[in-house]
Amino acid sequence: MPKLSPKTTLFAVLLVTTIGTAGIALPYPVLAPLFLDGPENALTRFMGLPPKLLLGVLLALFPLGLLLGSSVIGALSDQYGRRRTLVITLVLAAAGYALSALALRWENYALFAVARFITGLCEGNIAIARAMAADLHPAIDRTRALSLAMACAYAGWLLGPLTGGYLAAAGPATVFWAGALAVFACALISRLLMPADEPLNTNGNTSFVQLVRTKNSLALWREPAIRALALFNLLFTLGVNAFYEFYPFWLVEKFAFPPHQIAWNTVVVTGMMIATSVVAIPALKRRYGTQRLVFRGALGLGLILVLLPLASARGSAALFVLIGVGIATVNGVFPAMMSERFEHFGQGRVMGLLTANFCLTSTIIALLGSSVALLGSHWTLILGGLLCIASAAWFARLQRHSETWPQEANAQ
Repeated sequence: MPKLSPKTTLFAVLLVTTIGTAGIALPYPVLAPLFLDGPENALTRFMGLPPKLLLGVLLALFPLGLLLGSSVIGALSDQYGRRRTLVITLVLAAAGYALSALALRWENYALFAVARFITGLCEGNIAIARAMAADLHPAIDRTRALSLAMACAYAGWLLGPLTGGYLAAAGPATVFWAGALAVFACALISRLLMPADEPLNTNGNTSFVQLVRTKNSLALWREPAIRALALFNLLFTLGVNAFYEFYPFWLVEKFAFPPHQIAWNTVVVTGMMIATSVVAIPALKRRYGTQRLVFRGALGLGLILVLLPLASARGSAALFVLIGVGIATVNGVFPAMMSERFEHFGQGRVMGLLTANFCLTSTIIALLGSSVALLGSHWTLILGGLLCIASAAWFARLQRHSETWPQEANAQ
């Protein structure tokens, strides 16, 4: 078999990222109508529990699995090889989607809950695709590869719910069968278009259990150099998720927007994130440098979110454009910065840490933001803005004080 070029590998990574992310987002429009407005059966009335509680458990299980999976799978790919780990976890994720579809047909809530957790656990392989993009450096610039991967992830989050919404007309199980096919297609693409690899780290007789326990991505929080920048990422993603999860509440509460108008606002934000990642990030990095771009992106986004509640319906659309630019700017250069500084810890572990941070902050802000939203949904947007500003302030503090700016450390 001829050796695959870096461009072919990058194409495969981008395709897998788009299809895989779309598969994750595919069921989102299905579950709420199924449990809140669907027929009363053994699935939606399991053990006589309220449908809202049953739905809440399901919504929590998938990101919980994603959090655990992303913290481990990236590290496993450092040890056992990228393609091998990616293909295996994609096949298992496809099986999880198929099991979900069967559970819906059989109206088995317990099986459906287990299937959603397993699927989330395996979908933590997103970290592998990002690590593979970083591995292509210097043949393909690291920032360019990672920004393109982020653009494809944004596209997947946009295409998934739209596709799921249309497929739902054929029945909820159809959506999960489609997810299984999409993820299995990713496994085939990975097997055919990604280069065969050897383990990137060989730790002798390190057992699988020991590897999971000591080399998972969350263990990187113990490294002072990584912890300083991971804290910035945690604060920033808390702010971003506050916007992601609660701007639909605000649009309904303030402007009485119907679903299609909310969807178009989503298209505006996501479209600008894709455009910025594809077109602008490399040029912005050359002009301003990584550190200045991260600081300005986080600070600018925070200020816009704080001001957003004051905007009119038309003015909010313009601010949504700037929000998309701000999110994509930081997400386009910060992962490359982490990759460059800490690649000796393993690209899989580092990318897994960023993915795990996103999953963790999504759960935290869902709980915290819901409480704040009781005072008014605009306060949740303001909270998100303040968190982004706090992340920028922390980043600036690290830059100002040479003794606190993270220095590269030896891999443990």
